Amino acid sequence: MVEPINMQHAAHQLVVRPGRFAFGEATPAHWIADKPELSQMINGASLVMPFLEPFLIASIQAARGQIADRALDADAAGFCGQELQHLRTHRRFNATLTARGYVRIAALEARMRADYAKLQTRPLAERLAYTAGFEAMTMGLTKWVVSQRAMLFAKADPAMASFILWHMVEETEHKCVAFDVYQAVTPGFARRAWGVLAGSLHVIRLTRAGYQILLEHDGLWGQPKSRLKVWGHALRFVQHTLPFLVRAMLPGHDPRQETDLDWVREWIAGYDALVARSGEPEVMPMIDPGAPGMPTPFAALQAA
Repeated sequence: MVEPINMQHAAHQLVVRPGRFAFGEATPAHWIADKPELSQMINGASLVMPFLEPFLIASIQAARGQIADRALDADAAGFCGQELQHLRTHRRFNATLTARGYVRIAALEARMRADYAKLQTRPLAERLAYTAGFEAMTMGLTKWVVSQRAMLFAKADPAMASFILWHMVEETEHKCVAFDVYQAVTPGFARRAWGVLAGSLHVIRLTRAGYQILLEHDGLWGQPKSRLKVWGHALRFVQHTLPFLVRAMLPGHDPRQETDLDWVREWIAGYDALVARSGEPEVMPMIDPGAPGMPTPFAALQAA
């Protein structure tokens, strides 16, 4: 079954923003002070990014030579630029975990490197389906993290919370690109639906492997209380992402049908205003985790 190709693209030009966040050697592994389990679950996802993101970039880049629409090609270039910044910033944070003595990270990285090297040999249509499928999952993840930010990050390290929310903002911003590239280059409903499951479940499996070794190192994995907290966070993740995955697997799905959160729009507008006023920031402004409602990091700058 071949779906109609949607050639309507987002009006906002994708901006490649350097991931200049002020975390470093002093940043704790448990960067959400009262949620060590959630900290390590997010850290587990971070461990995957330096291997997943290059695969996504390579898949989209390989398709660009077959894209006739200039607007879509510009979207694809912006997508790759944003994902490159994501992987570089995650790699920088992951280095702080390795420096803290999480010695099993190296073996997991070798496994992930081999996984994605194998996936890179698959036909382009399958790689694009995986890419579009994973990006469908990030829409649900973003809605959960952004909408629940005040609860999730109330006692978080400001630089780390700002970093994760920046990543979520840009996932929303480029939510249509992988889907549009797939539709333009290798359209087909069955393969796209397969990609939603294949891409999402593969990343979830690797993320779980990551946070398991981190929590085992901490001595928390075997504690019933901590394991219940892990299951609780995992259940909330499923509750928020599953509806998006189901919708993404239906014929006629279009990411444009998913409404962007106001906070995401405010973040993008605030960043644009900051750059227009004073240029690219040397260090990305940070949110205040203790502020009521946790406004964007640009709200205070605009009020000043």
